Amino acid sequence: MSPTEPVLDPLPPVHLARLANSDAVNPAIRAAFRREKEGSEVRQTHHFDGRFENTSIDRSRVPEIAPVVELARRCAQGLLGLQALHLGFWFNEMRPGERTSLHSHEELDELLSAVYYVDAPPESGRLILHDAPATIVITPEPGLLVLFPPDVPHEVEHNASRSTRLSIAFNFGPSKGSRSRDARSPPARSFGRPR
Repeated sequence: MSPTEPVLDPLPPVHLARLANSDAVNPAIRAAFRREKEGSEVRQTHHFDGRFENTSIDRSRVPEIAPVVELARRCAQGLLGLQALHLGFWFNEMRPGERTSLHSHEELDELLSAVYYVDAPPESGRLILHDAPATIVITPEPGLLVLFPPDVPHEVEHNASRSTRLSIAFNFGPSKGSRSRDARSPPARSFGRPR
């Protein structure tokens, strides 16, 4: 699979894709994050349990993420049936003992959310999606992209490993020129569940 032709594995309402060259891309992303995470323009939000869950770095400062952005964008375009999409992203760095609290991404006009795993040591915390009445559990692995509806509550278990877990989260919404009421509601069949 190439990053320009994503293959999606459905697990409704979740879809999985993999970055074919993640072994080469992920070390560069990790190095870029370490280089930029203390920068003066970095914004950290969602302070829970003594840590910031979200670290936002301007895309121009981390060009190394371009292959992941391209994969995520192409998957989102295919799932939503929209070519013009706005995307936002942030890093989530979880050290040993840390977790990500239960939340959803439906504050604004999000149509789709996603997470890509840069570093995911064994026992570093599974992604738990609460799609009532089901619970979907995803074991992270480097190079894996998980896409899901933004209104599905989700959390990450405690990082029980001895290493840091690093992921990139995405939200996709209508492009700035197409923020009409109709563009905010993707077809129900896109995610394999009624809305």
